[in-house]
Amino acid sequence: QVQLVESGGGLVQAGGSLRLSCAASGRTVTSYAMGWFRQAPGKERQFVSAIRYSTTYYTDSLKGRFTISRDDAKNTVYLQMNSLNSEDTAIYYCAASQWGDPRLRRDYDSWGQGTQVTVSS
Repeated sequence: QVQLVESGGGLVQAGGSLRLSCAASGRTVTSYAMGWFRQAPGKERQFVSAIRYSTTYYTDSLKGRFTISRDDAKNTVYLQMNSLNSEDTAIYYCAASQWGDPRLRRDYDSWGQGTQVTVSS
């Protein structure tokens, strides 16, 4: 089992940036797909971005503003978020998947506790 801990969330003004981090422990996640999902109040948890080896995936509406990366030496994945707006306010979750489609929530078997991102307008 992989343990995941997110950090880097917080309160930011509209137009600002944040970088989320997800530190993995328990196993080396080099061969895992690592994903970011988010859940706004009253809404379903939705796919944001994922990375498997060097292949990246994004939900279409976030392309160009969000960038995912990984540092395998640190067993950590990052999500750089730019030009934030109020619609980005959500709890952001990191997840790990050994196989399956990196864009599908059901294919992830390890989840972090989430980090809150709040964008003020």
